[in-house]
Amino acid sequence: MRTVFEIWKSLRETGHCEGIEIADDIRESWARSEKFGVDPYKRCCDVILSRDELEGRRNQNRAFYEQGVIMMDYLNQIMKEDAFIFFLQDADNYILHMIGGSSKALEVAGRSNLIEGSNWSERVMGTNVGPMAVLLRKTVEFRGYENYCLITSSGYSAASPIFNDEGKVIGVIGVSGPRKLVNKHTLGMVVAASRAIERQMALRNALQRSELENIHKSAIMESMSEGVLTLDKDNRVTHLNTTAARSLGIEYDNSVGRKLEELLYPGNEFFISKITGRERLSGETLIIKQGKKVVKLAVSNTPLIGKNTGRIGTVVILQPMQQYKRLIERVSGARANITFDQIIGRCNEFRYALMSAQMAAKSDSSVLLQGESGVGKDMFAQAIHNASSRRHEPFFAINCAALPRQLISSELFGYEDGAFTGARKGGNPGKFELADQGTIFLDEIGEMPLDLQGAFLRLLEEGTVVRLGGREVIPVNVRIIAASNKNLLDEVKKGNFRLDLYYRLSVMEIKIPSLRERVDDIPELVDYFIKTIGPKLGKHIRGIDPSALELLKRYQWPGNIRELSNVIERAINMTSGSYLTEEHFPAEIRNNIATAEPPTGLNPTKEYLEEQVIRDCLRRNRNSRKKTAEELGISRATLYRKMLKYSID
Repeated sequence: MRTVFEIWKSLRETGHCEGIEIADDIRESWARSEKFGVDPYKRCCDVILSRDELEGRRNQNRAFYEQGVIMMDYLNQIMKEDAFIFFLQDADNYILHMIGGSSKALEVAGRSNLIEGSNWSERVMGTNVGPMAVLLRKTVEFRGYENYCLITSSGYSAASPIFNDEGKVIGVIGVSGPRKLVNKHTLGMVVAASRAIERQMALRNALQRSELENIHKSAIMESMSEGVLTLDKDNRVTHLNTTAARSLGIEYDNSVGRKLEELLYPGNEFFISKITGRERLSGETLIIKQGKKVVKLAVSNTPLIGKNTGRIGTVVILQPMQQYKRLIERVSGARANITFDQIIGRCNEFRYALMSAQMAAKSDSSVLLQGESGVGKDMFAQAIHNASSRRHEPFFAINCAALPRQLISSELFGYEDGAFTGARKGGNPGKFELADQGTIFLDEIGEMPLDLQGAFLRLLEEGTVVRLGGREVIPVNVRIIAASNKNLLDEVKKGNFRLDLYYRLSVMEIKIPSLRERVDDIPELVDYFIKTIGPKLGKHIRGIDPSALELLKRYQWPGNIRELSNVIERAINMTSGSYLTEEHFPAEIRNNIATAEPPTGLNPTKEYLEEQVIRDCLRRNRNSRKKTAEELGISRATLYRKMLKYSID
């Protein structure tokens, strides 16, 4: 029988050997090897990487290298043959890892430099299983004589390519050993090993992509100022950010995978039913109970509905009410811009009203501003809010006379979806909800319908609101500043206003004098309006003619400061010079004709105002004379005299 060496030699020298068939792919590889100048009698591999270069190759191929090492160790344990070795090559046929059944097998392989870091490509070692598996992109097995070099002709070898997700060959796993020990399972084992490595790589890549997606998703969710919560069809938490966890009062780290009802405190059944229903919510005000603490949230949700499976989950957006209210403020312009420094006036009656307003700003008591139209009640309301502890909270101004009767209730208290024809889908929060912790200015409160006054009174007494068509009781903490150009006590006598509501609103009653009572303030007001209105109209007005100013001081001003501002604006528009003169003012002012009679009953005496301020101050300081005198800036002796004068006990 011919030896393997004899067959190999015959094939090398003549290209033929009787009874031996050589595949065309192998013959083509032999031709390439000869063309590369590979010596078929070379004694060993002569291209070997340094330790650092080998480590660099391993790092470049880290994905399949780590899985290949694990798989080779497993194969080596199940082969139970000391003479076999397993090798792992990269796409350039550098051996990245080798393992053998015994140190003797590795020693034999080492004689030909079949070691880690050696290069077994066609250019270096001619035809062998590694480069053929890469070239043909399939599993190959060689009998010894099919190898190009003699040193590799003594045994059996097989190799299978390893592909990445894109179908590119990135490496080879192979086995080499004595021919007599090979069985029908040897080749299959190599193929199974390469496929197993590919599957593990795919799983690892999928896991890495999933982790990366989760990192991106978490980063996006955490970058949002709103709380984001997603639930599956069983109300299990699938995702949430820290803002959502904080808003719900639950632990961020232990929430995913658990049912929402298990995480929330007892008593939140209504909240859960609202956010997990099929109804879509948009900025809905809902209460969440966190033990003894109650938190209000603006909630929006989007139910996820499958084609045939019904609700498959829900995405919920949670905004702390403070944040939601600030958004509403930006959209609706609900803010107070005026401060006490911007309110002009030096006459005694006006300064007294201003002092009373500044004192009112220090408490949370309701304030009733009374005065004719145009005296600046809205400016007082804004200034009180901005000087109060609520200055960083919302300020809403509502003119009760400007709203249609049927809309006042829904505007103040809000409404649920379907509460009435034309109601906004999803309902709408009322101004009291949106102004929570802030201030509501109710101008022309005397025009509020009598039947609505009862509901308003309950809100003031109980501090809660129920939307139209709703059943949830929503706690609110709102400071009320009301204003009226009518004498509300007269309205009470006429049956148009509730006496109990009047008492509720007039805890701090401030009467703002008309412009007729502030003649000495007119020059300063005119100067202010010229300086502020002129630039807006593109006019440079230096002042007003003295005779024109006297004209303004003699006029009765039924429209008060609002009318004065409009008159100055008209005059600035009419002039082409630098000064306002008599001719720039309308005929009724030049002829000193008032266009309307001022309302009566709104001009309290200085004594009345002084008495009210002293009583309010004593009540606030629990009848402490010392604190009251200090707050009013007077001596205790003066305070005692005034208390005696006004019969204050």
